[in-house]
Amino acid sequence: MSLFIPTYFSPISQYAAIVKSDEITFEMEDNFQKQSFRNRCYIYNSNGKQLLSIPVKHSEKEGRKKTKDTLVENDFPWQDQHFKSLQTSYRVSPYFEYFEDDLMPIFTKKYKFLHDVNIDTYLFIADALELNPNFSKTTVYELEKNTNDFRFLADKNQQSEKDFKRYKQMFDDKHGFLPNLSILDLLFMEGPNAVSYF
Repeated sequence: MSLFIPTYFSPISQYAAIVKSDEITFEMEDNFQKQSFRNRCYIYNSNGKQLLSIPVKHSEKEGRKKTKDTLVENDFPWQDQHFKSLQTSYRVSPYFEYFEDDLMPIFTKKYKFLHDVNIDTYLFIADALELNPNFSKTTVYELEKNTNDFRFLADKNQQSEKDFKRYKQMFDDKHGFLPNLSILDLLFMEGPNAVSYF
């Protein structure tokens, strides 16, 4: 069993671990942490690295809140903005058009919980990479870390020191290679062959 926190179009480091895992379990009992991959991802645009962040509802009274209970702030048109950013950055990439129609529901469905967005992004990527989409969910938070505990990959400040193999990126002639972007960057450049990158 490999333990992950569901994140928004996870970084490549997380999928490198997912691809090598026989059994996926998603952590449902962790506390939400700001500025983590739980509600954000990075893509490559003409100016370099671009952050896409899902706005979430915060309340001063609540204190700590579990990620599974975190609500999406839909008063802000984040879905339109994220999809337009993806179109602007990747519309001429080799595979964006190939995946565009399958990607669209994530940006048109009205979500209440952040957790549901992240599970849908996982299912989309699992389908695109032809991975087994099955997963289980935790019911209690395990402090004890086992050898296949990849929850740290949701924290942008605790990314593995792994060297990332280069692949062709949209704007690498301008800004060079940017490692560990969202899995979408690799998918739009390599298509279904992205899985062989791992």
